[in-house]
Amino acid sequence: MSTETPAHETENAPKQAEGREAAERGEQAVESDELPPFTEQLSQQLGGVKGVVEAAVPITLFVALNPLLPDQMGPLTGLQWSIIISAASAFAIAGWRAARKESIRHALNGLFGIALGAFLAWRSTDARNFYLPGIIQGSIYGVLLIVSALVRHPIIGWIYAVVAQGGKKEWRQNKPLVDILSRLTILWGIVFLLKNAARIWLYYLDYDNALGLVTLFGGWPVTIALTAFTIWAVRRRMRAVEAAAPDED
Repeated sequence: MSTETPAHETENAPKQAEGREAAERGEQAVESDELPPFTEQLSQQLGGVKGVVEAAVPITLFVALNPLLPDQMGPLTGLQWSIIISAASAFAIAGWRAARKESIRHALNGLFGIALGAFLAWRSTDARNFYLPGIIQGSIYGVLLIVSALVRHPIIGWIYAVVAQGGKKEWRQNKPLVDILSRLTILWGIVFLLKNAARIWLYYLDYDNALGLVTLFGGWPVTIALTAFTIWAVRRRMRAVEAAAPDED
């Protein structure tokens, strides 16, 4: 029986060894990875400053233009012009990103709601209905957030896993982390429900301009504040757990 090693195995041996070493280095890097910097996590979650601005453009245009434009401008009303300009800006931003081969995820986040709100407002000739899809969507989000936390699968936890841990599921076995993310998810849910309760109240009072302002300033500014607080709270909690670990040993 021949004991010689086949030539192709001999040639592949260095590559296999390199592959094993790379895998080991990768595992060590994963094990020793620290949380990304606070600002990096915040930027990833919100899509950066550019993502925040682009997402806010359509609603800002509608809120600003609707009370300023005259009742009639040529063949269309001021409301209709506001709807056209707002919806067109949302489609233009998504198209511009797609043409530059950039991610359109953040541009698309609100595109469906803007388009549906524009359709409802145009059809009813009532500016309030522009905000109706967002009110319904926000209320559903609030309920889902709280329910997910109560069943110990907090939505904010899964988002955190994607942003800070590359989508890994190890956080599920970390009880302190699940605890803090569950509480934070409930906080998000409560804020969403309170914000949308205020919007529903303004909707039924027919205060369309006030509804627009609450939508605008209760949108991205509140989301940025909640995101920043979430990242800070998680990092603070995990540092406290790590600091207590040596004492327990």
